[in-house]
Amino acid sequence: MQQFTSDTPKTQQLAERIRQMLGKAIVGQQTVIEQLLVAVLARGHVLMEGVPGVAKTLLVRALARCLDLDFGRVQLTPDLMPSDILGTYVFDFTTQEFHLRRGPIFTTLLLADEINRAPAKTQSALLEAMQERQVTIEGTTSQLDENFTVFATQNPIEYEGTYPLPEAQLDRFLVKVVVEYLSPEEEDELLARTDQGFDAQQLAEAGVEPVASAGDLAECRQEILGINVEDSLLHYIGELIRRTRDSGQLVLGPSPRAAMMLLQASKALSALRGSDFLTPDHIKSIAAPVLRHRLILRPEADIEGLTADDIIHNALASVPVPR
Repeated sequence: MQQFTSDTPKTQQLAERIRQMLGKAIVGQQTVIEQLLVAVLARGHVLMEGVPGVAKTLLVRALARCLDLDFGRVQLTPDLMPSDILGTYVFDFTTQEFHLRRGPIFTTLLLADEINRAPAKTQSALLEAMQERQVTIEGTTSQLDENFTVFATQNPIEYEGTYPLPEAQLDRFLVKVVVEYLSPEEEDELLARTDQGFDAQQLAEAGVEPVASAGDLAECRQEILGINVEDSLLHYIGELIRRTRDSGQLVLGPSPRAAMMLLQASKALSALRGSDFLTPDHIKSIAAPVLRHRLILRPEADIEGLTADDIIHNALASVPVPR
C-alpha cells in the first residue's frame, strides 16, 4: 500500500484507501474507479455503459460499502411506472391516514440498472432527484440524502426494446463511464480468484469494509473547492466546449452546464491525484467522460464511423494548451 505523510492531501489518501479496498472485490478497472470517485466527490451522477458481466453492479455495491453509504437498486423495465421508483401514498386503515411508502430512490447510491429499458415517463421521474436531490410525490416534496448519486447502466449492444434517454436527462449525468473487458492478465486473475472461492455476493467475506464516511466526503469536497485554477485554464475549458460545439459533425454540442461540469470534474480529479492546482492534463483526462454523452452526431458522421470521442479528441488536439 502506498505510504502517505501528514502533508498528503486528504482526498488523495481517501482515494488510495478506496482503491485498495475495492481491489479485494474488483480486478482491474482502475480508470473506471477513478472516474466513479470523481463523480462522487464532484456530487455528480454516472452513466455506465458496458456489456453484461463486466462488474458494473459489483463496482457500485463495493463502492457504497467502502464509503459506508446506503445502496439501492432498481431494475428498469418497459412496464415500470414512476411510482415504482419514487413511491406512493397509501391509506392506513388503522390510523385513518395516508402515509408515504417510499420507493427505491430513497437511498444514497442508487443503481438504475438498464435505464434505457424504461419509457420516457419513468426515466423523467429521476430528473428532479438528479438535479435537486428531492422528489415530489402527489404534491409533497421529500428531501433525499445530500450524497444521493445515480449510477445508471446501459448495454451498448442490445437496442431492441429500449428507449433513448432524453437529451435533458443525459445532460444531468456528470460522466459517461465506459466499462470495457479486462486485459488477458486481469481476466486470468479473476478466474484464479473465482477458483479460490471468491463470491461477488459476499463482499464482507472478501474483506471489503468501510474506509470512509459521509464526513470524509464533505472534507474532501472542501479541499476540492480550494484547488487553484488559473484564468487561462478557465478560458481553455471554454474554448474546448466551444470548439466541440462548433464541430460541423454535430447536431447538438455541449451546453454551458457541460463547461461547469468539466471544471468541477477536473478539480476533483486534480485533488484525487494529489495536486492542489489544476493543470491542462487533468482537464484532458476527464474531458471525454464528461462530454461524450452530450454530443449528438449528424447521421452522415455516424455513417462515416465517427464517434463522440473522436470529436472530443479533435477539439483537444486543436485548442492551444495554455502554459
